[in-house]
Amino acid sequence: MRKTSFIAMTGAAAVSSPALADSMAIDITIPQLKVAEYHRPYVAVWLEPASGGAIRTLAVWYDHDMRGGEGAKWLSDMRTWWRKGGRSAKLDGVTGATKAPGPQKLTVPASALRGLAAGDYKLSIEAAREVGGREVVSVPVTLGSKSATTKRTAGKSELGAVAVSIKP
Repeated sequence: MRKTSFIAMTGAAAVSSPALADSMAIDITIPQLKVAEYHRPYVAVWLEPASGGAIRTLAVWYDHDMRGGEGAKWLSDMRTWWRKGGRSAKLDGVTGATKAPGPQKLTVPASALRGLAAGDYKLSIEAAREVGGREVVSVPVTLGSKSATTKRTAGKSELGAVAVSIKP
């Protein structure tokens, strides 16, 4: 059985206002696909300013326990994340449990969003699966709002329903 892990990261992003006190809960559904050879997907979650700019990687789920670090060489299969900043990301942080098909919850504490300016962002989630496909879904979010918000989207193949809740 393939082990996957959650890596929390606090990479570079635009800083121009006081630190936010927002926290974020992200519900991601990984579908169980009926295929001859199923492999759990690698998943990257990141924020980027709506107008473009440096990304802040929030999570990467991948097979980091492979012998000799072999799992890391497949991170580039998440092409969008990789090109936007994944290739230079340092995978320091905490690991979590294996992410199996079904609903998964990712909690992003306020400390992981520290230094981000209040404003409009795009939250993106990318999944890539060995002997399978690749998919990216994005949802617009606003940080620094005075009220709690929830946004929803859904993938069509490698990702299912996604809900993002932000609490000030």
